[in-house]
Amino acid sequence: MKLLLDTHLLVWAAHSPDRLSRQARSMLSDPSNQLVFSAASIWEIAIKYELNRTAFQAHPRVLRRGLIENEYIELPVTSEHTLAVSALPPLHKDPFDRLLIAQATVEGILLLTADAAVARYPGPVRKV
Repeated sequence: MKLLLDTHLLVWAAHSPDRLSRQARSMLSDPSNQLVFSAASIWEIAIKYELNRTAFQAHPRVLRRGLIENEYIELPVTSEHTLAVSALPPLHKDPFDRLLIAQATVEGILLLTADAAVARYPGPVRKV
């Protein structure tokens, strides 16, 4: 199964795996799952890293390299993804999260999140 990790899960998986739930650790370590990260997450991390946000102290370039070295697949942002954002109900205002939901929906990939607000969206989203 393809799993798209939201931005927080990416950072936690790379730098604070103890923050991941047992279910998330199990899914990420299952070799039958294909792990995917969005270019939008790297963009979000880059912005928040430059703003010195404490939750985003992972250097975005180093994080991206580590994800690729660990066989995560990078999902680029396409215009189809951006157009799909407009079809989402207004349950959550974070533009990065909304883009990840749209990507998961368009690509048919399960989005894993720790955010209860994101998990309220219909479609391929699961709170772990």
